[in-house]
Amino acid sequence: MKVLVMAGPESSGKSWLAEQLQAHFGAVLVGEYVRYFIDHYQRDTTLADIPDIARGQLAWEDAGRARQPELLILDTHLLTNKLWSLTLFGDAPAWLDEALLARHYDLHLLLSPEGIGWTADGQRCQPDLADRQAFFQASRDWLEQHHQSYQVLGGDWQARHDQAFAAVTQLLNNH
Repeated sequence: MKVLVMAGPESSGKSWLAEQLQAHFGAVLVGEYVRYFIDHYQRDTTLADIPDIARGQLAWEDAGRARQPELLILDTHLLTNKLWSLTLFGDAPAWLDEALLARHYDLHLLLSPEGIGWTADGQRCQPDLADRQAFFQASRDWLEQHHQSYQVLGGDWQARHDQAFAAVTQLLNNH
């Protein structure tokens, strides 16, 4: 089983690409638990919610892993939970790094915010490109610091699509 993670700031194409890849490669796709959480509770999240959101994301990931697909695509993982917690609340549960590093991820596709516009969806909150660039850089810094495999995707929608498909094809061909 290969595990692919979509990473980076909001409105950079993660969910769209995850769905495209899932449809083409027949992968199991794990969505963003935080979206479910926000829709379910219909309130702003707080720092106290982050552990529940992270545990929910891990449970969804575990359910996907249990299916043992050839390709598991995670629309997000705990790195995004951690970075959003730091961005919104200035703090994050210390155990998030340990939980992230305890799991194996074959490749992170890190999407740049540059080259496409921001799209509001009722849950997004970073319309300023500089904020999304800072989130992108924080993601990249963490991946590099922890020696995680990643590839940056950028450009317009077609370029992102082509880069993602090439990266996943290569990932699946490397046994």
